Amino acid sequence: MSEAPDSLIYAKSHEWVKQLGDDVIEVGISDYAQAALGDVVYVELPEVGQDVNAGEECCAVESVKAASDIYAPVSGTVVEVNSALDDEPELLNESPFEGGWMFRIKVTHINQFESLMSAEAYLAQLDD
Repeated sequence: MSEAPDSLIYAKSHEWVKQLGDDVIEVGISDYAQAALGDVVYVELPEVGQDVNAGEECCAVESVKAASDIYAPVSGTVVEVNSALDDEPELLNESPFEGGWMFRIKVTHINQFESLMSAEAYLAQLDD
């Protein structure tokens, strides 16, 4: 059974979102996504200052099983990346909701949160 903390919201593409302030969010991949990938060996993070659009690829993760694109859950500008993942990509597996966060976005369209799901809705989607 995959874990999905209630304090986060989720995209259908398996990214989670934590609101840090009025217009800044933190993004990572869900427990389900990290388990499906297997052991993560490389993370390609977006660039600080990069503009991202909701639903579009913004970085990638490589594991022993496959490579997978990571999508921006909302539109905005990347303001910080988790550079610890450069040396410790396994943090995505070991701590997907804490140490394994990937990047932070200054959100430009707050209304895009409406397209994201609660933990309950996300877990229900996984069962379908």
